[in-house]
Amino acid sequence: MKYNLLLLALLTLSANSLTAQGIEFFHGSWEEALEKAKAEEKVIFVDAYAEWCGPCKMMARNVFPNEKVGDFYNRHFINMKIDMEKGMGLEFRKKYPVSAFPTLFFIDGEGELVQKAKGAKKADGLIELGQRVLEKADKSEEYAKQYKAGERDPAFVYKYVKALNRAGKSSLRVANEYFDTEPDLSTTFNLRFLHEAAIEADSKLFSMMTERREAVEAIVGKAAFQRKVYEACKATAAKAGEFNSEFLLEEAQDKMKEHYPERAKAFQLETDAAFFLSQDQAEDYAKACKKYAKKVLDDDAAALYELATEMVKNFKGQPDVMEEAQDIAEAASEEGNDYKYDVTYAEILRLNGEPEEALEVAQRAMQKAQKKGPLAVRSVQYIIDQIEKQIH
Repeated sequence: MKYNLLLLALLTLSANSLTAQGIEFFHGSWEEALEKAKAEEKVIFVDAYAEWCGPCKMMARNVFPNEKVGDFYNRHFINMKIDMEKGMGLEFRKKYPVSAFPTLFFIDGEGELVQKAKGAKKADGLIELGQRVLEKADKSEEYAKQYKAGERDPAFVYKYVKALNRAGKSSLRVANEYFDTEPDLSTTFNLRFLHEAAIEADSKLFSMMTERREAVEAIVGKAAFQRKVYEACKATAAKAGEFNSEFLLEEAQDKMKEHYPERAKAFQLETDAAFFLSQDQAEDYAKACKKYAKKVLDDDAAALYELATEMVKNFKGQPDVMEEAQDIAEAASEEGNDYKYDVTYAEILRLNGEPEEALEVAQRAMQKAQKKGPLAVRSVQYIIDQIEKQIH
């Protein structure tokens, strides 16, 4: 589990990630969105906003462009932004009443409300909300009963595999049983099915898909094919950590080099760091994080800050890791203009036995925090108090 959490964190830090730069919103009509949701068996996420709403603007500025949010919502939902005070919003709110802005709706292809939440969410909160919606909309148990009873219609099996994948459950057994019947792999349906089924890089289905890359790309597009390669390799790398298997890690990295070379170097550094963490190899982990920060994150202050935070969380007090975390946090502090970057750098300096330097950085953070408001000031003052106690 520790490995999987770090791998997830690392894979969402990269400035060069293949994931979309935030949520991609559908711009068709409501009726077209319902048709799309039915066809793809997805739920529609609706940001019901008003132009004058401050929290709505905050989400549009800080949350919707987030790569991690975009990756999750683009994969699982049909996304729409609807102004509730004009156009289709006036009709929409007759059926789905709005009493606060923003209101976040999740509606299935039949127009039935699955979930409704009032108020703005931060990135992690919006993802957690989406995960709860997916659990409520999970039809895999229903499909499992039909499959056990003998239902084998290809369209049904495809829906079953998609439902398992959306729910985060393994679909390999069901998909393998289907493709073991040797269906015609020249048809659009079976190639699309194969693309859906190739969830792990160390699987026969992945090899079958990559052998037919040109045909599959012609149906799903190059970006979707690359995304599948990335996700399948990520799944195999995660399995490598769980089973302490360097062989599986190398296989995941080799498959990335072969099928998605543009992303392979960053992927190798990310998965190396996560694997060393799973083995509690602090020195190798520190070196991998250093390379990752230098070669992938470069001058991305937010990503450097998150990486330094992860390093301290995983190996607090371990000299090799803490030394590298200090350098990475310093880079974040220098590149960015957020008081939080300075606070993290100051805290690492304090933990590393450099309280005087830490106090200087914390005082710099206080100047920035005063422009943010009372909560920011209190959080920085707490760090300053801790540092001054250490000095005296």
